[in-house]
Amino acid sequence: MFNFIKKRWKLLLIVLLVASLTFVAFNNFYAGKAKKIETAHVKRGTLEEKLTISGTVDAEEKATLRFQTSGRLTWVGVKEGDYVKKYQSIASLDQREVRKTLDKYLNTYMSERADFDQTTKDEYKDQVISDAIKRTLNKAQYDLSSAVLDVELKNLSVEFANLWTPIEGIVTKVGAPYAGVNITPATAEFEIVNPNTVYFSANADQTEVVSLTSGLAGDLTLDPYPDATLSGSIKNISFTPKTGETGTVYNVKFIFSDDNSGYKYRLGMGGDLTFVTKKKEDVLYLPNKFAKSENGKKYVKVIRDGKDEKIFVETGMETDNNIEISAGLNADEIVHD
Repeated sequence: MFNFIKKRWKLLLIVLLVASLTFVAFNNFYAGKAKKIETAHVKRGTLEEKLTISGTVDAEEKATLRFQTSGRLTWVGVKEGDYVKKYQSIASLDQREVRKTLDKYLNTYMSERADFDQTTKDEYKDQVISDAIKRTLNKAQYDLSSAVLDVELKNLSVEFANLWTPIEGIVTKVGAPYAGVNITPATAEFEIVNPNTVYFSANADQTEVVSLTSGLAGDLTLDPYPDATLSGSIKNISFTPKTGETGTVYNVKFIFSDDNSGYKYRLGMGGDLTFVTKKKEDVLYLPNKFAKSENGKKYVKVIRDGKDEKIFVETGMETDNNIEISAGLNADEIVHD
């Protein structure tokens, strides 16, 4: 045996060296894999429950304008990007035919008026009103009233030949052919949006909407301006859910106060709306992952006097990240998982 070791001592030395290195490597590996203990301090301060919902910028005043009648387009007075005033005329149809028809009905009215005056003032002025005369007078009155209605209807046709905007704002669409082309109400379309009436339209599902009320203040962050926060409040919440959605969601109309004369906020801009739905001040709290459950009770692991203790606690308000400790712990105590 001694001779065997003497002859192969170098080989044995190499085997021992490899074994030692392997042992050290495995030991370091498992030491590195050992779980690190996370700790946290019990803090005193304000605990807030927040709700964040998403949406886009919309406008309260926006209108899609079309002619009510067909005709020959004679004038388009706006182009996309123009700013128009309330009741400003933006386009018109050829009015020659409707005006001549109006003149014709005016003449008919004058004729009926003359016949009416002759019947009521001249022919039957001093006669006893019999049933036959009464029927004749009623017929004359009906004919005159019909002539008045014809004039009023044709006057409406003249008015319908002019298209005007009921709101002020920016012309965002001019979907009309060139002047001189015959159109129908569906082939000429204009869109107007008032930039001073923008608001944020968000969607809240049925579990979120119960935490919201009209007048609730919130903060809005728009995607194009991530470093700016806009303040405002809820104007109203829809009573019926939105159609076309996969779930039951309700529209939340959020009014934010800021100057939009430079068109900084445009329709369709996305963003997030955040509300503080519940708030408690001067309370003890810690990250909720440190509060464990056992038989329906909450407990935490706390280090006291250098020793690890399991303490049952009473809890209160809970948020996404933190939980209130109403009894069982003191401020600045250290808990661990």
